[in-house]
Amino acid sequence: MTTILVARHGETDWNREGRWQGWADPPLNETGRAQARRLADELRGTPFDAVYSSDLRRAFETAAILAAPHGVPVVADAGLREIDVGSWSGLTRAEIEERFPDGNRADGETHEQHGTRVRAAVMRIAREHLGERILLVTHGGTIRSIHDVISELPYHPVPNCHVLEVHFRDDRLTAPEVR
Repeated sequence: MTTILVARHGETDWNREGRWQGWADPPLNETGRAQARRLADELRGTPFDAVYSSDLRRAFETAAILAAPHGVPVVADAGLREIDVGSWSGLTRAEIEERFPDGNRADGETHEQHGTRVRAAVMRIAREHLGERILLVTHGGTIRSIHDVISELPYHPVPNCHVLEVHFRDDRLTAPEVR
């Protein structure tokens, strides 16, 4: 069995302001760096065989902070990116409701396209690390795509630097067994 720890990146100013980020690339703010350092301390006793990150800097910087105590290099992987929200990027929910009253946008990725991309990346990475423990640092929407594969329970958005554990066995992603 392969154990996959999936962590959401630390906070950015856009998170704090409630702005949709998508493929925009704002950096972590000081709160986000502190969140990442706290999570690194929590994970200090958990060894990783590999660390992968979205190539967006908020995730990559978080991954670098998490990987540093373990001496494991971070591999950037665009397949782990957040959903491309197109013209919603940088907007707050109120601005989206004002500019897109029907709730639709004609650009970016659909949830299905995003999910297909994310699942392909996670499966590829898991197959390359059979029997190992790997850390993926990514985004809230990406974690939702992974959650939807392993659970039928409703998804609840996760806070910055939250970790979801996933197992890979028999060529499938699954939730950890409850004992």
